[in-house]
Amino acid sequence: MATVAETTAQIPSTAEADPLRDEPEGLYEVIDEQIVEKPPMGAFEAWVASVLFRGLVTSPQVVEQGRVASELLFRLDAERRLDRRPDLAFVSFDRWPRTRPVPRSAAWEVVPDLAIEVISPSNRTADDLRAVEDYFRAGSRQVWLVVPGVNRVYVFTSPASVTIRSLGEAIDGGDLLPGFSLTLLDLFGDATP
Repeated sequence: MATVAETTAQIPSTAEADPLRDEPEGLYEVIDEQIVEKPPMGAFEAWVASVLFRGLVTSPQVVEQGRVASELLFRLDAERRLDRRPDLAFVSFDRWPRTRPVPRSAAWEVVPDLAIEVISPSNRTADDLRAVEDYFRAGSRQVWLVVPGVNRVYVFTSPASVTIRSLGEAIDGGDLLPGFSLTLLDLFGDATP
């Protein structure tokens, strides 16, 4: 996740911008009305994200309940001009019906039920915790911080309530994604001795 210091430009007002034509190149978020570039993930972090994505999209319980997205920009607060791009996200059919297509726009104007950030060495803790708060303030039900460097997953159910999962344990969807489970050994397998 990039810091505000890495800001590259100010986002144009909605009236001025064509949401697709005026898109900056690369991965970015909009924080405090500023376009903030997201640095690329490291190779191992990208691999972990792909393992988790595969686990989610191949789980019948997950795909029956909603959509899983990777690197998609979400409009969390139009008034504050806050757009976040979690590494992975789940949007339930309760929030965005199955029959309603995903829009052809720069940002999806829905708050994900679950936002997942895979933490790279370049991430800053303060930025990650601010993102957790932003997701919950907007209405997300869970946020997972996946930390390959220590083989842990921090499962937030509120900004102040977190459960830490370590090797030998599994992450599951709880009430949000009943039936989903993935062991951390399967998630971080390539990093273990």
